[in-house]
Amino acid sequence: MTKQAYLDPTQEQGRDFFLSGFTGAVTMLNLLRFRAVADYSMHENLAPPAPITGAQAYLRYMKHTMPYLRASGGELVFYGDSTKFLVGPTDEHWDAAMLVRQSSVQSFLAFATDRDYLAGIGHRVAALSDSRILPLQQAEPFGS
Repeated sequence: MTKQAYLDPTQEQGRDFFLSGFTGAVTMLNLLRFRAVADYSMHENLAPPAPITGAQAYLRYMKHTMPYLRASGGELVFYGDSTKFLVGPTDEHWDAAMLVRQSSVQSFLAFATDRDYLAGIGHRVAALSDSRILPLQQAEPFGS
């Protein structure tokens, strides 16, 4: 049985995020699983002349994305390679994790729907076999 891959939010997830009530900055925890070989079949116009790995395709995505992220008030807070969980399922792995902070939900949505940014989204699609994105809002720990 094949596990379902998650690459994009559903319409319901997008609506729920927009209506989440988050105020101020939002940090997105991204968990990324790369394809062994990037699949550009849905975005042939972005395909390199020779096959590349999913990790290499994701690097192309990030190089394309960073100017639009910065212009929208966002920033890459952390990017790191990953291995197995210290606490978690032993049969699940993620190749990389990333934290991206955006100044607000509205700023994130403006960034995510920017036509020029979207012109390079095919690198992300080609790169990933699965992903998770968890929006986080800064909280006062334990009511301090």
